[in-house]
Amino acid sequence: MDIQNLIDNLTPESLEKINDAFAKKQNKIPTYYYSQITFKDLKKLFDIKNHTNFDIFDIWFNNNIELKSDDVQFLIDLIRNHEILIDSYKEEDLKVKFITPILNRIQFLDLNIPFRDFYEEQLTYKTDHFILTGVTDFLISKGLEFPDEPYFFIQEFKKSIKNDDPRPQLLAELISAVELNHFSSMKGAYIVGAVWHFVILEKIGTNKYQYFISKLFNATNIEDLKSIYQNLLFVKNEIIEITKE
Repeated sequence: MDIQNLIDNLTPESLEKINDAFAKKQNKIPTYYYSQITFKDLKKLFDIKNHTNFDIFDIWFNNNIELKSDDVQFLIDLIRNHEILIDSYKEEDLKVKFITPILNRIQFLDLNIPFRDFYEEQLTYKTDHFILTGVTDFLISKGLEFPDEPYFFIQEFKKSIKNDDPRPQLLAELISAVELNHFSSMKGAYIVGAVWHFVILEKIGTNKYQYFISKLFNATNIEDLKSIYQNLLFVKNEIIEITKE
């Protein structure tokens, strides 16, 4: 079989096996990029399971945070200005016009602790058997110039889950942060258009994890958007408490 026939008959599965075999022959550790990782990759690397238990979010979501009247008006105006177009926004439109104003208003920044929000930061978790690496969309971390200890991730700004699934990307980032920080759990969120889901990942053993995905929050619904805002404020307050320990 000549090389062209070989290429024509390749399947994604056989190509993956060839790449793995070549990497082993070259003593090269396989590298997985957050932007390309799939659930199939995660299950090959880890024992990871999804659990449908909304009770785990009770403390987080049933917080007693009260929003100020000007915060509520800000959210109402945000919906009024963007709800008609939000489904047609490209990733950068959604990011700049709708998501970033919310994150900036919450102000994930404390110069004394210190911690802040970071956009498009490199994150790498390396073992003897594989490397997880790539550029994260958004994270909150200890540190000001550089992210020293990530606490929370958002895999964001996807227009449609049909185009790109943010879930395995977020989970890979959470796993990396749990291992790098030596934490037992990590929170995050992913956004598909106007829809938000919050996520909790727990480490339950060596290379063994379980994760929980919340009910959806529709950011074009004012009550849901208020809940999103409160949930993010809870994360900010929790980070402040963690850094005091």
